[in-house]
Amino acid sequence: MGIENKVIIITGASAGIGRAAALHFGKHGAKVVVVNNSNVRAGKEVVNEITGMGGEALYVQADVTKKDDVARMVDLTVKQFGRLDCAFNNAGYGDKMFLTADLPEEEWDKTLAVNLKGVWLCMKYEIMQMLKQGGGTIVNMSSAGGVVAIKGSPAYTASKGGVIQLTKTAAVEYARDNIRINAVCPGFISTPMNKRLLENTPELEEKITTELHAVDRLGQPEEVAQAVAWLCSEASSFVTGHSLMVDGGWTAK
Repeated sequence: MGIENKVIIITGASAGIGRAAALHFGKHGAKVVVVNNSNVRAGKEVVNEITGMGGEALYVQADVTKKDDVARMVDLTVKQFGRLDCAFNNAGYGDKMFLTADLPEEEWDKTLAVNLKGVWLCMKYEIMQMLKQGGGTIVNMSSAGGVVAIKGSPAYTASKGGVIQLTKTAAVEYARDNIRINAVCPGFISTPMNKRLLENTPELEEKITTELHAVDRLGQPEEVAQAVAWLCSEASSFVTGHSLMVDGGWTAK
């Protein structure tokens, strides 16, 4: 896979795509820093799964919207493993639907804080470390919803569109420093967050599988994890500033 012995931080790593990525990297010999905010037990369980298969992993509790937590996350990574080769800034929020005029201000603030400010803060401290050591790779979690409209998700789509632009800008800024920065843009993936969303709007799943996704099914977290691994590997050495669609053909329509 080209990720053996690489040190990677994965935020939001205790469930869904983040968990799948952590296990995928751990299985293929990477040293994984498993990060989440509130569910400490779930985070440590992912660490135990990785070490149980013979891998190396560290758990760090951090709120990606707080700079001190993010700085500590990077510091603990370097203290434990000596460097930071890769980062998957995956932590996200957004399983409630409101039309734009109905969206509560606090919901807008929380969504933008986690999905956009959180990615920026992680990048800030990850890049600082990568500049010290001579390079690295970063993958940010965006969404197909950062490219096309999703009715009832104004804050989520705004935040994910912002991640794409932030990714492009940073990629151009740091390309000559041997730091590659890309984004993944999943369609609807079978994650706990999306399962909660679909429970509240059951008609949405039928629309996804019959109208949105060309492949007529939800995606699986492992499919996104494989895309992240490719972007972190030398197999993608000439790829930076790119937003990789992992969306079952949704945005191709």
